[in-house]
Amino acid sequence: MFENNKILVVIPARGYSKNIPRKNLRLLGEKPLIYYSIDIAKASQYVDDVVVSTEDSEIASIVEKYGTSVVKRPVELATDETLLDTVIYGAMLQKEKQAFDEYDIVITIQPSSPLLKTETLDKAIEKFADFNIDSVISVVDDKNLRWGFDDENRRYFPFYAERLYRDLLPKTFKETGGILATRRNFVTETSRLGLNIDLIEISREESVEINTYEDWWIANNYLRKMKIAFVVDAYDQIGTGHMYRCLSMASKLVFHDVVFFINRNHQLGIDIIEGYNYKYQTYEGKSDLLGLFEHFNPKIVINDVGNTSYDYMVDLTSRGYYIINFEDFGSGSDLADLVFDSLYEHESDDKFFVGHEYYILKDEFYLHQPKIITNDVRNVLIDFAPNDTLNLSQKVLDALLASGFSGRINVILGSGHENYDELVSKYEFMKNVQFYTTVESISDFMISADIIFTSGGRIMYQVCSLGVPCIVICKDEREERTLFGSPEHGFVNMGMGSYLSQEDIIEQFNIVANDFELRQAMNNKMLEIDLKHGFEEVWGVVKSKYREFNLDNSK
Repeated sequence: MFENNKILVVIPARGYSKNIPRKNLRLLGEKPLIYYSIDIAKASQYVDDVVVSTEDSEIASIVEKYGTSVVKRPVELATDETLLDTVIYGAMLQKEKQAFDEYDIVITIQPSSPLLKTETLDKAIEKFADFNIDSVISVVDDKNLRWGFDDENRRYFPFYAERLYRDLLPKTFKETGGILATRRNFVTETSRLGLNIDLIEISREESVEINTYEDWWIANNYLRKMKIAFVVDAYDQIGTGHMYRCLSMASKLVFHDVVFFINRNHQLGIDIIEGYNYKYQTYEGKSDLLGLFEHFNPKIVINDVGNTSYDYMVDLTSRGYYIINFEDFGSGSDLADLVFDSLYEHESDDKFFVGHEYYILKDEFYLHQPKIITNDVRNVLIDFAPNDTLNLSQKVLDALLASGFSGRINVILGSGHENYDELVSKYEFMKNVQFYTTVESISDFMISADIIFTSGGRIMYQVCSLGVPCIVICKDEREERTLFGSPEHGFVNMGMGSYLSQEDIIEQFNIVANDFELRQAMNNKMLEIDLKHGFEEVWGVVKSKYREFNLDNSK
């Protein structure tokens, strides 16, 4: 009841449906479609009674199992030609006879609007606090450049006076069919509308109305929607790889509510995320981050920050989040529900998923055709960013120049390279050498190169996806332990850079540069490896394990 108004919700549900057979009884998610409208109405703080009007005995049986009353609709009132007003009027009268009372407000909720929220229904009811309001209808924003057709003159005509951007168009709305609420005295066999009508604007999600299989697919995806938190950073010492991996995942999680959480002291990460226009929040310290989580209340937390601490992970697990970590060797990794690592081996555990099949390729690499190997080597790329502590960029550059190579040499140093100014000043007279701190599209540089010198990190997967002959020089012992950068996968791996002389690098470069068949073989081996379905592999594991997690928690 709302302000002494007794409220009835009528849900009309035919057994027959034109586009989707037996629509109201089909399982959407794990419940029949009719369940959702019943649940919405029964959860309201104001609704007194809920009744389903149907001619179908199976629908009636299902509805009664949910503890909801049914009024039998005559078969002649279950045709396509029957006015819904007539159906609602008849159901209202039957229910009033059963209750020996009259209602003050009668609301129609269609079962084809399963994503409607109870809070929205209650807000619609609250509009009747204004005694001047006779009816309330749910609508959705429908601003568009619209056209009509003149049958008499056989011509199209615009419904607008001036072509404007959508945001500048005057407000127009479309009825959703979700809610139509009316004062009792305006409900008749031919109408459910009073004189003074108010609208309640609802979200596009709530406005989904299931009339086609496409609508069903959309609604089903909305029901699976989860809040997902990405905790990720990008700064000079760790580079941008963590951030771009999460961006690649987010671009494919289109039906989920994704928010990035970034340390406010790392401006590089903030700048990147702003360029992609995803929702993000900044934090400073663990307690600040946990406070943001309390407000957002994610189902899944994805940590892509390197090693996690034990204390941080304890705080997450105690809140019941499902936790996924990437490349985590920290003390907190054992508390994660899943750990993915495309590069490094972990101790055997069913929560760790290791190998190149779990590498998530940056979106830009899907846009290129594979590298075509040519006889001549005219372009070499050197990329040991970020964190080139051994100064391998200069070591390789000096070796290339000493070898007599006169082709183009592009050197990507990263924004945090300690010797940037020294290197640029030393080689500025070399017309064939060009230095870069950051690049918009690394894939463009890679596909243009005939040979790439790089480290034993994630960049190997990017090179491999294009099939560019590559010489790997490791920056640390951890990279040296990676298994991917090997001849089996098309790479030449020279091991730890600190042990290599200039002559070693020159010799290996000449071997690769002067052997066309070797470079073709490297290219072929690389392109045999599928690196374009890493997200599908990762998310397939996530869906399976998350389902088990929910089942365990429901016991």
